[in-house]
Amino acid sequence: MVMGIGTFRGLHLFQRFFTGYDQVMSMKVLVIMGSPRKGNTYRAAERIREIIQEKVPVEWEYVMLKEAHLEDCRGCYQCFERGEEYFMLKDEASLIEQKMKEADGVIFATPVYGFQVSYLMKLFIDRHGYIFHRPRFFRQKALLLTSAGAVGRKDVLKYLTLVASIWGFDVAAKVGIRSHATFGPLPPYVIQENEKKLRRAADDFLAALIRGTRSRPNLFDVLAFHIGRAPSDELGERALADHQYWTDQGWLEKGRRYYVDVPVNPLYHALGVLAEWFMRRQIRRDLEAVSGIST
Repeated sequence: MVMGIGTFRGLHLFQRFFTGYDQVMSMKVLVIMGSPRKGNTYRAAERIREIIQEKVPVEWEYVMLKEAHLEDCRGCYQCFERGEEYFMLKDEASLIEQKMKEADGVIFATPVYGFQVSYLMKLFIDRHGYIFHRPRFFRQKALLLTSAGAVGRKDVLKYLTLVASIWGFDVAAKVGIRSHATFGPLPPYVIQENEKKLRRAADDFLAALIRGTRSRPNLFDVLAFHIGRAPSDELGERALADHQYWTDQGWLEKGRRYYVDVPVNPLYHALGVLAEWFMRRQIRRDLEAVSGIST
């Protein structure tokens, strides 16, 4: 359901009265901009900023990936096996991760390139690939934004949803708009459709930021938790960084239902436990087979 401006004003007054205006002022949004230029995708992000800041003051920051220093992933597995702190390349990956941790909301913005995210966004995702093994952004809300002249928006939003969800983000809004760089102005009806989509996404994102609480996990979220839990436990010292991280978070404790303390649909939980059981059995079989070969 999309809330109108009046509803947001009511939420704003409610928050201001009960929690103080400073808490609203402290909301921070970080935009991970995957476009190499300040074109259609950047202007769409700016429009979202304008819509949100019409209602509440929000601190807004861009990470322009074109200007960020991110080295190519070398496939060395150091970040997976030992931990990201042991990675040999010195770039700005840890700085960007820290900015995401400090934000209340993160916008992942990319144009469609060949039915996928831009090369800049893919480099950013690959460089932070260890987060797929050790998710951490459970407090943050995410808005996913893409633009394309014709097709590919659904594919990109689906991929970004997968990434953001496994990383731990609470995905609050998704929006794909029509745009083009060289074919002249857009028809008025397309401009109106884009505006409607951007406003709806901005409103949903802002509602999630003000609410603050974590949404209930869907089936995919619950399955991702249990499927990640199995190897992190069964492999032990063979995957020491993952095992230690999951142990420190308390995620390997018996009866744990999800990463954070939120209600979990009982059916989703049962399916997750079943998926985890199958994965544990397969891992044990594989380890036994490898052990037999090595001896």
